[in-house]
Amino acid sequence: MHIISKKPLREFWARHPDAQPPLEDWWKITTHTNWQNLAETRKDFPHADPVGSCTVFNIGGNKYRLITKINYRSKIVYIRFVLTHPEYDRGGWKDGCY
Repeated sequence: MHIISKKPLREFWARHPDAQPPLEDWWKITTHTNWQNLAETRKDFPHADPVGSCTVFNIGGNKYRLITKINYRSKIVYIRFVLTHPEYDRGGWKDGCY
C-alpha cells in the first residue's frame, strides 16, 4: 500500500515519543502489504474498525488512534488524523468520515 503521508505520524510522535515505535510498526506493515478489503486489513490489525468511510487503527495498546481513509482499488492509505484517546473521544474527526 502507498501511504499519504508520513508527516502527520512524525509530528504526532514528536509530541508523544512513546507513539513512535507502534506508528513505525504500522507504517512498515502497511507499506509491505496489498490489502483488498477490510477483512484483509484485519488480518494484520485485528482491531481496525470502519467508521463511515474511515478505518480506525488502535495504536500503542489502544492509547492512540490512527484515522485513515483506504482506497483499496488504488492501494492508497490516506492518513487523516493521529489522536490521543481523549482527542478521539471528543469526536470532531468524524465529520470527515461521513
